[in-house]
Amino acid sequence: MNRIQHPVFQYLPAIGALRTYSWGFLRRDLLAGFTVAAVAVPQAMAYASAIHLPVQYGLYTAIVMTAVGALFDSSRHLVNGPTNIISIATASALSIALVPAESMVSAAVMLALMIGLIQLSISLLRLGDFSRFISHAVIVGFTAGASVILILDQLTKALGLKSCGNLHDHFLKRFYLTITQGGPIHWPTLYVTLGTIAVILFFRWINGRLKIRLPEFLLGIVIASVVAFLLKGADQGVSFVESVPQKLPSFQQPTIDLSLARDLASSAAAIAFLGLLEAIAMAKSLASKSGQRLDMNQQCLSESVANIAGSFFQCFPGSGSLTRSYINHQAGAATQWAAIISAIVVALTIPFFAQYASYIPKAALAGVLLLTAIRMIDYSSMLYHFRATRFDAIIVMVTALSAIFISIEFCVLIGVVLSFFMYVPRAAKLYVSELTVGTDRIVRELRPEDRRCGLYRIYNFEGELFFGSSTELENNFEEIESNLTPEIRVILIRLKRARNPDAVCLHIFEKFIEKMHRRAIIVLLSGVHDSMLQSLTNVGIVDKLGKERVFPESSEIWSSTIDAVRYIYTLLGLARCEICSQKNVLPADGEDFYYMI
Repeated sequence: MNRIQHPVFQYLPAIGALRTYSWGFLRRDLLAGFTVAAVAVPQAMAYASAIHLPVQYGLYTAIVMTAVGALFDSSRHLVNGPTNIISIATASALSIALVPAESMVSAAVMLALMIGLIQLSISLLRLGDFSRFISHAVIVGFTAGASVILILDQLTKALGLKSCGNLHDHFLKRFYLTITQGGPIHWPTLYVTLGTIAVILFFRWINGRLKIRLPEFLLGIVIASVVAFLLKGADQGVSFVESVPQKLPSFQQPTIDLSLARDLASSAAAIAFLGLLEAIAMAKSLASKSGQRLDMNQQCLSESVANIAGSFFQCFPGSGSLTRSYINHQAGAATQWAAIISAIVVALTIPFFAQYASYIPKAALAGVLLLTAIRMIDYSSMLYHFRATRFDAIIVMVTALSAIFISIEFCVLIGVVLSFFMYVPRAAKLYVSELTVGTDRIVRELRPEDRRCGLYRIYNFEGELFFGSSTELENNFEEIESNLTPEIRVILIRLKRARNPDAVCLHIFEKFIEKMHRRAIIVLLSGVHDSMLQSLTNVGIVDKLGKERVFPESSEIWSSTIDAVRYIYTLLGLARCEICSQKNVLPADGEDFYYMI
């Protein structure tokens, strides 16, 4: 069997990468893996905190999902695991389902399984390519809305306020109640948050200035933890992370609660779809930089298997990480093994450093999340969409506002539905222009100063001939009819740029042809491409017209239309109108006219 087509290489691209692996690749992957791990540890803990889960579950997700996803990943640089967006959506889903605090872990794990199964079905049905029909404006709007929600959520933690409101309350109501009734600002907590942000920004400046790659997030948390310990932050009311067990994730079957599963079903579908969009968008972005060709269905398989496998090792839902994927690429990762190495490094931190997790202030994690949320908003992309078209601006705004005021899970669906509602009328635009044969024997568009031929008409149709354009097609035919004079004997319709006919528009064509027949007007069709010809044949229009009156598309531009114009003069014989450019030309051997573009 050809090694390239072996199923192991097909479905496990990371294994296939070993065929051409080298020491140079290993060196690059090791460097990238350690660099990504330095970011993954604090981020994973912060994202678990955002879902109100113990921080070790974020580390578990950064180990299992990252490693399994990399094995199946089509992209060489995408890093799976806990992400900001999916964590926010997960927290919202669990809140909407009124999951009690003691069941939060098992519910999050079951949700990961449900999401993975939905994504697996999408992969098996090979629907991954449909992601290209989702407007990028939807993703931009969603990211902006999710960022605002995360900023507001972490702001209350940074201020040290007591959470107020019930789980079934809308996020904005809970935020308002917390701000107004959560007590005064706890200044030591706020100082820890601001200090963490300041340290991260300082090391980010150092990295940019010296062109090095220090782990800014990790250093921010470490320094904040040391300072909080030395200043006895616990005595001043600063909250710290609970102790993290010094054990690696172990196999454990997810607990299935059918009643809760029903409550989470719609959210699981929304997050599954959202996770795929996030991962695919990120993979495409990285592929455009590296020149790699991607398999979108394999990418869907990677996300699904990562979530399913993760659910058996106490992981919450995840997807492709924006931050870690870009760092992985910028650090020079050569293959998917860089992500696997990062997962191994994260795993090694648990037995050696988990005992120190209880020294980490929760406010430091809030600082990490606040900075991440602010960086999530792609300001240049938003500005570009607002400047581009009103269509893009509306999609971005509605999606973002839906995330904030309605639901983070369903804002993508709202944005997608709205984009389709706005796109269909644009796609249904049908352009009809009248052509003429000039005195220089050039077939061209009719100009305002041109006089029309009194014996025939030529029309050029451009656009989609589907049900959405049926009304416009009928209106165009009615206008053509209203401009016909009793002397008109032939109508030529050019269909070279008319596409995708459906039964509705074909029926309208057939009715127009029947009307013309009753008026003794011959209808010709030119520029008919193969798929259009097949449809016209299937519904009987070709037989009704006569095969000699249908001119299929030729490899030469306009040649079928030129042949049709010659045929018009054959039908007219010696008849000419007063303005005919060929008024004084007599037929000769059946080929009396030649036309050029």
